Amino acid sequence: MAGLTAAAVAAVGFLAYQASANAPDSVTAPSAGASAGVSPGASPKPGPPRSPMAVPADSGTGARVVYALAERRVWLVDAREKSLRTFPVMPSAVSPLPGEYQVSSRSGSIKGSDGVPIEHVVRFADVGDVSVGFSAAQDGSMKAPDPSMKTGGVRMKRTDGNALWTFATVGATVVVVP
Repeated sequence: MAGLTAAAVAAVGFLAYQASANAPDSVTAPSAGASAGVSPGASPKPGPPRSPMAVPADSGTGARVVYALAERRVWLVDAREKSLRTFPVMPSAVSPLPGEYQVSSRSGSIKGSDGVPIEHVVRFADVGDVSVGFSAAQDGSMKAPDPSMKTGGVRMKRTDGNALWTFATVGATVVVVP
């Protein structure tokens, strides 16, 4: 566990260094009026943290499934704009572009393109020859996909898969946001 923590800290430090090294001078250089001390009110206070149930902005309206690529999260939103449920997902190796889609097909129980037995498959997009959809591995796993394989399964826990299966019937709207 300590080794994983140390590796994570090292990775974050490296990424922070890369970001600062590649930032434009206008961002990294102090302005002429900047002082070494911090004056009260010089920087805005951070706002309250966003509620995990808060649906991402610009994700459409009405009943829909919202899939946030960067957050690796899904929201089930009812017609009154209320978030009924949100949960983390493991993105597929192939992701759809941001936009609005409709559930095109569903399968109760099949073998995924990665060979894993899956259930509650809800397909909503095609990227080239890869069908993209939500599913739950029957063994409950949410492993990262093999990047060398072109797979479209967005994995979730079985209980979340059950909820999504009930909510997202054929024709239901799925909105993908960055």
